[in-house]
Amino acid sequence: MNPAAMFRIAHLTDPHVGPLPRPRLKQLLSKRLTGWYNWHRSRQDMHDMELLAALVADIHAQKPDHITCTGDTCNIGLPEEWKTSRVFLEELGDPSRVTFVPGNHDAYVRGSLEGLMKEIAPWTRGDDGREGSFPYLRRYDSIAIIGLSSAIPTLPFVASGRIGSRQMKATEEILKQLGQDPACFRIVLIHHPPHVGGADPGRNLTDAKRFEKMLCRAGAELVLHGHNHVGSLAHLDGPRGPIPVIGAPSASARGGTLTHTAGYHLFTIGRDETGFLLMAERRGLMPDGTVGGLGMLSLARIRQPHEQS
Repeated sequence: MNPAAMFRIAHLTDPHVGPLPRPRLKQLLSKRLTGWYNWHRSRQDMHDMELLAALVADIHAQKPDHITCTGDTCNIGLPEEWKTSRVFLEELGDPSRVTFVPGNHDAYVRGSLEGLMKEIAPWTRGDDGREGSFPYLRRYDSIAIIGLSSAIPTLPFVASGRIGSRQMKATEEILKQLGQDPACFRIVLIHHPPHVGGADPGRNLTDAKRFEKMLCRAGAELVLHGHNHVGSLAHLDGPRGPIPVIGAPSASARGGTLTHTAGYHLFTIGRDETGFLLMAERRGLMPDGTVGGLGMLSLARIRQPHEQS
């Protein structure tokens, strides 16, 4: 494998940036009331901002070529959280090297997602210059990043997502076009687990079955998601073989098991004479309270042929 051709990309998700701003009474006359209650009951203790800062510092120390965040910078979609989200993304890096897609907490109530997009639009800018429009494409030489939005406002106690027909069709067209270039490694970003059974009913991607069929036709080399607050690995069928679907834990979670505590994935994408190679390292909160390496992800070497099958 040629080291000069390597591309390193960090993936974090669900930072749930706090503390939660003090809402006005009228702002709580909605689903926000249950979210505000849950935050003060348990979530504020779960999401540790000092730990999040240490994790971001570790990401920068690894010097990745690109950083991706798959949503939920917000908690209950307050306007003050939109500004906090921008500050967080600025800490991650310049929009040219940081890519964002939204999560369900970013679209907590009607109007929340639109307000957030006005603040953080540059981190969703596609190569066509449009911002806050999904799907979007960012190309970095042989690496192509396709950003999707599964974020929709839902009823209280519901955290499901949806891609929708228009976005699904546009994504398939992008993936198929990129797939004509055997030197292109396609990475799909989405907040909700995009496969059937990836999350419980009420928290799932409601059109996951359609997404699976679309990916089976169009193909991709890697899908990254969040939402479940747990590190996970699944595979979906693609035209060239299994496609790894990898979820990361919340980037700010203090408690829980090893797979639930704060962490992120650092991917190295390279090529040799047979095609692409993908390696993944899990980094995050260690037993001694510091942030560091937790070992390689249990992932078989991914080889994609140079020529279409």
